[in-house]
Amino acid sequence: MQTDTQDGQNTKDNRPLAGIRVLDLTRVFSGPWGTQILGDLGADVIKVEQPGRGDDQRRLGPPFLLDGDGCPTEESSYYLSVNRNKRSVALDIKTKEGRDAVLKLAGKSDVFVENFKVGNLSKYGLDYESISRINPRIIYCSISGYGQTGPRSSQMGYDTVMQAMCGLMSVTGKPDEEPGGEPLKVGLVMSDMMAGTYAAMAIQAALYARDTRDEARGQYIDISMFDAQLAAMSHQASHYLVSGKTPARFGNGAPSVSPSNVFTCSDGKIVIVSGNDAQFRRLCEMLDLPTLIDDIRYQSNSFRVINRQPLKEAIEERLRSNKKSYWLALLTNANLVAGPINTLSEALADPQAGAREIVKHVKHISGGIVPLIASPMRMSATPLDRYLAPPTCGQHTEEVLAELLDIPPGTINNA
Repeated sequence: MQTDTQDGQNTKDNRPLAGIRVLDLTRVFSGPWGTQILGDLGADVIKVEQPGRGDDQRRLGPPFLLDGDGCPTEESSYYLSVNRNKRSVALDIKTKEGRDAVLKLAGKSDVFVENFKVGNLSKYGLDYESISRINPRIIYCSISGYGQTGPRSSQMGYDTVMQAMCGLMSVTGKPDEEPGGEPLKVGLVMSDMMAGTYAAMAIQAALYARDTRDEARGQYIDISMFDAQLAAMSHQASHYLVSGKTPARFGNGAPSVSPSNVFTCSDGKIVIVSGNDAQFRRLCEMLDLPTLIDDIRYQSNSFRVINRQPLKEAIEERLRSNKKSYWLALLTNANLVAGPINTLSEALADPQAGAREIVKHVKHISGGIVPLIASPMRMSATPLDRYLAPPTCGQHTEEVLAELLDIPPGTINNA
């Protein structure tokens, strides 16, 4: 397979964060997700890993990347999903020479990111107070389960627990009265992703503040998965705060829009959403259901929300008369909002995914090819046009130490 990206080693890097160096002491998902965003934006992300072991995420498989001979490597797809555009150095922070190297790298970095258990890095002298004394301009970001303060700050946080505790599972899934009705976990590590995304945004804002204010100092950023997931409850949280009523589960329906649901056709299911009265009337016309337009139960969105079930049944009875492809073509041509329920393979095979160049292929040091989902950030003047394969553990140790610290190869024992 031919790679369809450029490594850009001999061309000027015009990405927006080119020239920013990030020292990345994060593992697993939330931290690597955030630092990958910074790497996509052009930052030089130096991933510090434990020698001989590396990021635990490397072993979360199968599946594992295949090398040039078609044999499995030690790089899991999980790890590959959040570690592109980084350089890996293997340094043992439990040793003096490892800690000293990290401190020296911190002195030459703009950003320091970690997701250790609260307080753990202080015993190694790698906490914010210690790092900021060496480099007052450092932007230091800690990502944790529950944040640096509060009664749960010492507890570890995992995505499933966060989805449960922050209410996401309570609004996901079928209602209790329906078969199979129970709280349901979202099929992505949403709490990790939200924490990493908020971390990347906060870091960029802190860099801007540092570089545009007279004091030109860095600062400390406290990001928690708990906070991020609660913030991401967005309109559901607002519904509760405004009404005092605990949001219910509506399955595939929307709490405040109707019709908005999964509907069954003769050969499968599709999704239809009507966001306003005009769209609803047009939908009824295209489905040849004129009686619904004048039905008092459906005269406004509020009425349609209250009477969602009989409306769904009426629409579905009509849709069962023909195939998915027929209805999707009809509704799409009428400029109505409808779509198929794709598997991931079907989603990536959609012509829109091809036109947007969603999948990138990059060469891996093992000789294999890493398929990656491209960054969704499309920028005209500073395009994100470089994709480097996720590194193996310690792949760039000698390169980085020689380049930034003038440490000759073989000086630090990482055995």
